[in-house]
Amino acid sequence: MVKKKSRNSPSFRNDPLFRVKPRGRVPHEFVLEALAGLKPRTNPMFGCLAVYVGEKIVLILRDKRDHPAPDDGVWLATTQDHHESLRKDFPNMRSITVLGKEVTGWQVLPADAPDFEAAALRACELVAARDPRIGKIPKPKRKPAGSKKQKG
Repeated sequence: MVKKKSRNSPSFRNDPLFRVKPRGRVPHEFVLEALAGLKPRTNPMFGCLAVYVGEKIVLILRDKRDHPAPDDGVWLATTQDHHESLRKDFPNMRSITVLGKEVTGWQVLPADAPDFEAAALRACELVAARDPRIGKIPKPKRKPAGSKKQKG
């Protein structure tokens, strides 16, 4: 009896025509492990990894090992209205510098801070508790110009 090759067989995956570029390393993977019960989804964004829970983007994980930067760490999706209260939980939190503005809604828990892991895990606790200070509903994506259906 000859066994049929399935599309999911290793020989199919090893075929050069069907090779998929492997995803890069997951920065600060312990954050995703801490959020696992919430079934977060991720999406590459700006060379980082955006983390969504439900409809909200809650965090961005950034670790540029090749080019370490002051913005490496865990980015919190928040607004300026919440900075002061969040700073009580995260004394090392600051605005992202790569965005070019002095103060931004996005705040970073810097990877080089002495309390980084504890702060990142605390942020995960706040996300799990649905703290309204963390998370934003992304704006809908704009449709490219010329994508409107023409009336026929």
